[in-house]
Amino acid sequence: MTGAERADPDSRATADPDGAEAGQRGVGGHASTDEADVRARMVWSALVEPGDVVGGTLVEHLGAVDALHWVRQGVEGVSRAHWQALEERGGPLSPPVRARIAAAASRWSGRLADIDPDRDREELDRLGGVLLVPGDPRWPAGLADLAAEAPFCLWVRGAPDLRAMLGRAVALVGSRASTTYGERVAFDLADGLTGRGATVISGGAYGIDAAAHRGAVARDGATLVVLAGGVDRAYPAGNARLLEAVVAAGGALVSEVPPQSLPTKSRFLQRNRLIAAAGRATVVVEAAWRSGAMSTANHAARLLRPVGAVPGPVTSAASAGCHRLLRDGVAVCVTDADEVSELAGLTGADAVAADVAADARARRPTDHLDPVTRRVLEALPRRTAAEAGRVAASAGVSAAEANAALGLLELDGWAVRRGNAWLLAQMSER
Repeated sequence: MTGAERADPDSRATADPDGAEAGQRGVGGHASTDEADVRARMVWSALVEPGDVVGGTLVEHLGAVDALHWVRQGVEGVSRAHWQALEERGGPLSPPVRARIAAAASRWSGRLADIDPDRDREELDRLGGVLLVPGDPRWPAGLADLAAEAPFCLWVRGAPDLRAMLGRAVALVGSRASTTYGERVAFDLADGLTGRGATVISGGAYGIDAAAHRGAVARDGATLVVLAGGVDRAYPAGNARLLEAVVAAGGALVSEVPPQSLPTKSRFLQRNRLIAAAGRATVVVEAAWRSGAMSTANHAARLLRPVGAVPGPVTSAASAGCHRLLRDGVAVCVTDADEVSELAGLTGADAVAADVAADARARRPTDHLDPVTRRVLEALPRRTAAEAGRVAASAGVSAAEANAALGLLELDGWAVRRGNAWLLAQMSER
């Protein structure tokens, strides 16, 4: 990367970035090894900006190694033979497409000299991180839906098996300028979801993102932080301790750009597509009319992922984006972890157990009583015992119905007999 984008602008590569062996290699003639593919993808992650469709398409058609070699050959200008080699692999190219590819190659050429995959790998090793590439069994399956916009590789600190971590994952996103209400909801949603064995995904920013990560960490649950800069950079710096707590709790920090890369506005926006693709659903907890969280929601909708939005006060500008998503039909209304779990399709034994527990909490001790018996129970005096006839009159039932109900209530511990009179049992007597 250029000096403006890397912490060490004076460092220069001393090795061939694409890991090529000495000698001539045609675009279609090189049989790359796994290591060469990994090194080429490391270079691509530094060479182009996240979500670059031209770069992604070249890698799709040529492979990471040959696509990189094609770009390196074209630094001095793309010749007719160069285009012919590309078309042999990717099919005919119209003049506008050629112009777009040539412009991209020219744009990338300025970064080639600054890229050193060995340096980046050493920095990742120092952090105790791992590098994941497509084809690795730990690569997140959902990123395939991004097609040409998918990342070339992922730089990871923390739990390396992202495929396992994201099998049951939900993205919780929202504004940095959040309210106490929004942060409380985000924390509770994350706590409830991790209690169901789900992973919470967010962007590690202030506000809703941080509250969601805290909610997951508080339950020692897994949470994934998708960063716009390198995994060696805590951004914002005020969340450095939180990001370390995420790793300590079994979560992970992940980025599609190498260590020492700086976060930029465009990278924050492109980071949102990864958040949307990695989860089974995206929930916007709180967002203003123009918010980065809206970008995440729109990415999720484009990827056909379910989108949820938490409603807020109609007078709150902090919830205007959520209400817009609901009004436009992009999102459905969600208010608690149960509804988010349903939205994301998180079914299984843990969800059933949670539903059973919720039902048990919702049941009242008198729910099993028939209507007549319940009316007699409500008519029982609390301090001075009353005869059955008086209880019957107060309950609006016959004497026979009252006597039968009083017998059942006595067996259940709700009623106490005092001679010929009846009294509601105190809590200590039940």
